[in-house]
Amino acid sequence: MTTTESGPSNASASSATANADPKLQRRLADVKNIILVLSGKGGVGKSSVSAQLALSLSSPSPSRPVPSRVALLDVDLTGPSIPRMLGLDGQSIRQSQDGWVPVYADASQSLAVMSVGFLLKSKNDSVVWRGPKKNAMIRQFLGDVRWGSLDYLIIDTPPGTSDEHISIMEYLHPFNPKAVLVTTPQAISLADNLRSLDFCKKTGLPLIGLIENMSGYICPHCAECTNVWGKGGGEALANREGIRFLGRIPIDPKLVRVLDDAKEEVARKDGEVINNLEGDLRIMQSRVNVQDSTTPIGTSLSRTILERYKDSDTFPIFQKITEQVTDAVSANH
Repeated sequence: MTTTESGPSNASASSATANADPKLQRRLADVKNIILVLSGKGGVGKSSVSAQLALSLSSPSPSRPVPSRVALLDVDLTGPSIPRMLGLDGQSIRQSQDGWVPVYADASQSLAVMSVGFLLKSKNDSVVWRGPKKNAMIRQFLGDVRWGSLDYLIIDTPPGTSDEHISIMEYLHPFNPKAVLVTTPQAISLADNLRSLDFCKKTGLPLIGLIENMSGYICPHCAECTNVWGKGGGEALANREGIRFLGRIPIDPKLVRVLDDAKEEVARKDGEVINNLEGDLRIMQSRVNVQDSTTPIGTSLSRTILERYKDSDTFPIFQKITEQVTDAVSANH
């Protein structure tokens, strides 16, 4: 299998990076790989795939005994779900003298998370923004967050090919980002994802491969897998378009409990959150919890998420997908 587009050579990549926005260049210079998680259709589990990719990369494996340093950026601005999935609801963004400090999901700081969900007074608040404010928020996340040295920056995008995607590509093109496409087996999802493939081609975004999500349902009692929405559509699409098929993920009730019911496991740590989305971005930034300390710690809740994820039936399946992703990224360098 091959990617739809080949990445630039090291020489051309270095030249492109030199022409990047200086603010973004300063923040992203030590980020080795940037991966966008895309889907032309909503409701395919793109955020759960992004979360699992981040969790898998930050967990050791036989081929990766040293966990990767990973950050997960949620740019689904109108539907941020990453904080809840990682058990980080109620955490606040901190600010050091060198910019915003991401929320860390573990005490070792191997998984950093940033989302507009950390800026909401309530998880039920809506984000009613036009394109320019969305674009400014994305640039602020990329340029004002102290990402540090990372092996992977995973970006969870909204469905479709909208303002957010165009802005991301404008900002990140010099840094040679790559993409993972997520679909479900149904024909309507496959058709919508053809548009995402076209977006990758038109913007010169190299595609690592495709994941078929919700491929069957695993019964929690007998472990039998029922193909509720069919099976194999994603693989057929990948073969037809000449892209790498990364694997299929069934619906796993245990994983649903890991990503949905985290708050029932450990009492949430109280935290100050930003309570004003009606002002401009400068007002929002001024309300970030200022902290001079540069060593934020993870919560016990987040550590529970990491351990519980490893116990899910999906973890070994996704570990194989993660190995394919890392192999494809290495081959593109």
